Amino acid sequence: MRVEQLTFTRFLAAVSIVIFHYGQKSFLFNNKYVDFIFLNADVFVSYFFILSGFVMIIAYSNQSLISNKEYYLNRFTRIYPLYFLAILVMFILQIRSENLDFSGLVLNILMVQSWVPDKSLTINPPGWSLSVEFIFYLIFPFLFNTLFKNIKLKKLSLYIILFWIFSQIIYHLFFDNEFLLLDRNPIMHLNEFLIGNLAGLFFIKYLKDKKANYDFFILLLSGLIALALRFPMEMHYHNGLLAVFFIPLIILLSINIGSLTRLFKKKAFVFLGEISYGIYILQHPIYSIVSAYSINKYFKIIDPTVVFLIRFILLIVVLFYIFW
Repeated sequence: MRVEQLTFTRFLAAVSIVIFHYGQKSFLFNNKYVDFIFLNADVFVSYFFILSGFVMIIAYSNQSLISNKEYYLNRFTRIYPLYFLAILVMFILQIRSENLDFSGLVLNILMVQSWVPDKSLTINPPGWSLSVEFIFYLIFPFLFNTLFKNIKLKKLSLYIILFWIFSQIIYHLFFDNEFLLLDRNPIMHLNEFLIGNLAGLFFIKYLKDKKANYDFFILLLSGLIALALRFPMEMHYHNGLLAVFFIPLIILLSINIGSLTRLFKKKAFVFLGEISYGIYILQHPIYSIVSAYSINKYFKIIDPTVVFLIRFILLIVVLFYIFW
């Protein structure tokens, strides 16, 4: 089962994260009307984790059991080649600059850098989230074959929601602990994947046939997310707290038959969603190769907006070449 209208939301999230990293000097994104969104756009990594949990359930909903061999091969071929390409590019750049972090390189290749606080952002910084996702993919067959198939949904819901609440409490209590660096620890993101799994299970059992026009409610939830980012009230959203909005948004998008869904299901939008992983994982290598300094030096372009757009268009062109 595939819910194509969700695919484009990956693109929106990935682009927001690229802007968070590289576009905050542009007048397009640092004006008072939208700057609060892009200053906090790292929360969309949390959206990725929740959406991943949801989509994994949907993808395997027609299977009684997951075949480990086939599953792991599919995950590897889908994720690792582009992930490794990003590492390779950064490895070459670090050799040229004589700034190679060998231990960081090994951890990144093994996809375990997020377990080591001071190495989680080495080599290719966005890769930390793939290191977290790697754990989710690793345990999913066990979750699906053993827990989700044998524990009643009511009891499972209690366990997962309690774990989500516990994770939020721990994260807020120890948010400022520089040693733990909980914002990138896989254990502290597990709640997001599991709550996405739970949403997927509820969707399959109770909600998948309740299709209607939910455009208004989708826009309303989007507005509530924007308000939460504008007025955080000292809350920390990075590790799953926004699931209270992300989950209903994902479910409503999945059963919506309104104009937004028709738009998001258009071929061009689905394609942009399909290259969103590449946008996310290759942003740092491409932006490192074509640095703002290089554009300033060789093309005499200093306007932050133009510089950002040049680099972003190049990133999209590279991905079109890879995926088209």
